[in-house]
Amino acid sequence: MLQGTDRPPLRALGIETSCDETAAAVVEMDAQGGRIVSNVVLSQVAEHAAFGGVVPELAARAHVTATDGVVAAALDEAGLTLADMDMIAATAGPGLIGGLIVGLMTGKALAKVSGKPLAAVNHLEAHALTARLTDGIDFPYLLLLVSGGHTQIVLVQGVGRYERWGTTIDDALGEAFDKTAKLLGLPYPGGPNVERAALQGDAGRFDFPRPLKGTDRLDFSFSGLKTAVRQAATAIGPLGDGDVADICAAFQAAIVDTLADRVGRALAAFHTRFPGVAAPALVVAGGVAANRAIRATLLDLCGKNGFRFIAPPMELCTDNGAMVAWAGLERLRAGLLDDADAFAFAPRSRWPLDEAAAPMVGSGRRGAKA
Repeated sequence: MLQGTDRPPLRALGIETSCDETAAAVVEMDAQGGRIVSNVVLSQVAEHAAFGGVVPELAARAHVTATDGVVAAALDEAGLTLADMDMIAATAGPGLIGGLIVGLMTGKALAKVSGKPLAAVNHLEAHALTARLTDGIDFPYLLLLVSGGHTQIVLVQGVGRYERWGTTIDDALGEAFDKTAKLLGLPYPGGPNVERAALQGDAGRFDFPRPLKGTDRLDFSFSGLKTAVRQAATAIGPLGDGDVADICAAFQAAIVDTLADRVGRALAAFHTRFPGVAAPALVVAGGVAANRAIRATLLDLCGKNGFRFIAPPMELCTDNGAMVAWAGLERLRAGLLDDADAFAFAPRSRWPLDEAAAPMVGSGRRGAKA
């Protein structure tokens, strides 16, 4: 626990290798909050672009080659050494197992040689807690996690205390964007290119479905929407630039409407559950949070429902080492670290925040897609 304002800050080295970014960062925590001292991210987008998506074997090999150098760069950028760290934190899941092995084994080796405590961090928890680093918000709050591998609404009650309110029952939202882009011949990564094309399109030309809209459950479904896009593209092919733009605009409009319905119901449920929270917050994280149409809709929705809309800076919405370091520090402060457990921990390709939740695709649980 941190005591007093005159105590030196705690420092953590965070390592993230769960997908196609090799990342490391140094973060400080004191009585006033947190500060990012360094944050180095090496992207593999160029290596995977030719394949239209991340190739796990290539990603793992790239992590083997890059992780040591990225860690060294993060320490150098911070002007600190391993001896200056109070702990090491490394992502242990969910994610691509090859990359997780590289990052967690690196973290274990650095912790062992330096004698520092180790945190085996849940990647989803790192996303969930980032807003406490950037905005200093208090518990409880709602998290909307929208990325290539996850689409979830989560109640964040405290460090290690999460309640999943909704998840995708098939594709994650980022996956739906990427598959739509690939279907339409747009380059990888798909999300930004679909958004760019949608700006030039007519969203009213196609009437795509809004899956699960109007239902009481807070889950998501995107496979039917993806099928509708494929059927529309097939019916009018070959596609011209205008056709692609119109399909993208209609697809994005369907996504925005669906999110507004699902999240709006979650905001109402939060008000009912926590009537005493004066200024509740909706935190949005994950790469899809960069989509301007989605952000604008969620911002408007929060304003109408008395919520603060909090989206960490874009570089902290996508995968990074700073969020991992901060999650480790949060666990250290909460007294939730156990070195023996951390060193014995095996990487997990699926690892839900809410272990009690029913297994579903998108939940991070065994039997689901991480």
